[in-house]
Amino acid sequence: MTTFSPWLKSVHKRQSDMKGRYWTTVLELVLENNVRSRTAAETANHSGVRRGSALWSPTHGVSDPHMVSQAFQSMMSRSGVLLLLLLSVLLLPGSSHCCYQCFISAEDSSRLCSGFYLSRYGIRNMDACFRMLDVVFNNNHRVVAAGRVAKGHEQELKKILEAQILPLADELEYGQVEDSVYERKLQAAAERFITAASRVSRDSGCVPPCGFQTQGGWYDCSSCQYDSCQLPLDCPITDVNVTERQRSAMSCDVPFPLPVSVELVWRFAQGLRTRQLDRFEEVYAGADRVYSIPTTGPQHQGTVMCEIYSEHNSVVRLFFYLSVTSRAADRHQELQELFERSLLPGGRLPSVPGALRRPLPVPSVLLAACLTAVLLLLLLSLGALYWSVTAGETNRLWKD
Repeated sequence: MTTFSPWLKSVHKRQSDMKGRYWTTVLELVLENNVRSRTAAETANHSGVRRGSALWSPTHGVSDPHMVSQAFQSMMSRSGVLLLLLLSVLLLPGSSHCCYQCFISAEDSSRLCSGFYLSRYGIRNMDACFRMLDVVFNNNHRVVAAGRVAKGHEQELKKILEAQILPLADELEYGQVEDSVYERKLQAAAERFITAASRVSRDSGCVPPCGFQTQGGWYDCSSCQYDSCQLPLDCPITDVNVTERQRSAMSCDVPFPLPVSVELVWRFAQGLRTRQLDRFEEVYAGADRVYSIPTTGPQHQGTVMCEIYSEHNSVVRLFFYLSVTSRAADRHQELQELFERSLLPGGRLPSVPGALRRPLPVPSVLLAACLTAVLLLLLLSLGALYWSVTAGETNRLWKD
C-alpha cells in the first residue's frame, strides 16, 4: 500500500492541465491580435493607394506619417509574430497561477488587453498586456495570499475580482490606452482586490494536529483548486502505562470525519519508542479500531501504530508507546510510599502531585507484632516495679 497523501499526487496534474490551457489561451489571443493588426494595416494601405497617395514617391517623398506608422504595424505583425510568440513563452511563467486566471475568462482578458498601447513603439501589443497582468496579479504574493480562503468561499473571490476587472475591460476595450495608464489602473484593481479578499473567511475547518482531512481545507488560487489541511499524517506519540499482567487497550479514533470505507492496519515496534515506519512489523489488518492485550507482559513494551487507509491511500497514523511496569517494581513502590507515610505526623502523605491518594492497608502480622511488643513491655515494667518494691521492704526489715 502506498503511504503518500492523495493531494500531493493530484496537485502536479492540476497545475500541468492548467498550464496547457493557459498557454493555449495566450497563443490564441496573440494570434487574434496580430490578425487584427494585419487587417487594419492592409485596409489602411489599400485605402491610401486608392486615394493615389503612395507611401514613397520620387516627387513627394514620404507621404502621410500616419500611413507610415500603419505600414510599420503591418510589417511588425507579419515578420515579428513568431518573435512575439517566442517572447511571450519566455516571459510568461506558465507554472504560476493566481485568482485572475481562476476567475477571469479568456474572452474578458482579450477585451481588457485589446486597447493596450505600447507608447515606446507606438503599437498595440496584447503580449505586453499579458505580461503586465502576470506581474500585477499572478506573481504578486500579496494577491496569492489574499486568495487563500476557507473552503466553499471561492465564489466570493470570483465576485470580488470580477467587480475589479470587468469594468476595466468595458472601459479599455475599444480605446487606445498607453501602457502606463494600464499599469496604474491594474495596480489599483489589485490593491482593491487584496483589501476585499482579506475579509473573506479563513476558517478552514481543519482539526490539528494530524491526518488527511477531506472536509476541511482552503481554496488556493495558485492551483484554482481546493487544498487539504496540509497536516502531517503522523500523529504525536501517546503514552500508555500499564502494570504487568493487566489488560491494555488502544483505540484508533480521530477527532475528524473519516471516509465511509476505511481499512486499519496495526503494527508494532518492540522495545522502541519511535515513529520510523521501517521499524514496525504488521500484527493485524482489518476493520477493528481497538487493539487490546488481555495479559500484558514485558515483551509487549514498545510502540504500537495504527494506520487508517481509504482506497489504498493513507489517511492518518496514530502511535502509542506502551510502557509495562513489573509487579515487583510496583510492590516496591507501594512499600516505599508506606515507609514515607509512617515518618509523617499523623501518618498522612503530603498533598502533592503523584502522592498516594488512598489509605494503605496495614498487614495483620505487623499489627499482631506491635501489640505483642506493647504487652511484653507492660509486663516487664510491672515486673521491674514489683521487684523494686519487694527489695525495699526486705532491706528495711533487716535494719530493724
